[in-house]
Amino acid sequence: MIRRANADDLDTIAAVHLAARATYYRDHLPEEEYAGSEELARTRAGWSGAVGRGTVLCAERDGEIAGIAAYGRVDGVMTLTQLHVRPDRWRGGVGTELHSACLDAWRAEGVTTVRLEVFDRNERAHAFYAARGWTPDADTPRSGTHLVLRLTVEPAAE
Repeated sequence: MIRRANADDLDTIAAVHLAARATYYRDHLPEEEYAGSEELARTRAGWSGAVGRGTVLCAERDGEIAGIAAYGRVDGVMTLTQLHVRPDRWRGGVGTELHSACLDAWRAEGVTTVRLEVFDRNERAHAFYAARGWTPDADTPRSGTHLVLRLTVEPAAE
């Protein structure tokens, strides 16, 4: 089930975010940049704003949040700012369902192009997005340690 997040979800959302990030930042960044109590508080505060804007989706499995996605306009461009799945739920369709729900929301808003940034060493995410039609942004291929990808949102089939 995919649903909009609410304030009661913030602790779980932050925990899912940190667990997922730890898998691809480990051995690439200092641990304090992706783990620990200070990072948890910062992450929770960041998600609080997105939840308040109504742009966070939660995927539930067995009554628990298994994945999260957030999107919004950044510099006038629709941006998939976050998509994380609990590592113990990988390869179970959670990310695909969240991605599909985001596409439905973008289509409903008339969005035709979306961008995202993905950590350049996160090969699992690169494969996930490539399989869904995301391609390198020709104008801005990188942002620091992240690759910039674009997706053309096709209209819904009638």
